[in-house]
Amino acid sequence: MVQKNKMRLAVANNSGENYVDSAVKILIAVVLGGLLLAGLYALFGDVVMPTLKTKIQEMFNYAG
Repeated sequence: MVQKNKMRLAVANNSGENYVDSAVKILIAVVLGGLLLAGLYALFGDVVMPTLKTKIQEMFNYAG
């Protein structure tokens, strides 16, 4: 009977629940941030930098 009450109290206790929720939120934020940075890195590497390079070369190759 005593063990049954202890088990019931242990199952009903939710004092550490907030820590798990915070850890999951932090993990989701880190993963989304990493995906965002990877997307920006790919965008800058493939689209922005070649265009910027050609514009700078055109600007300094003025012939006339």
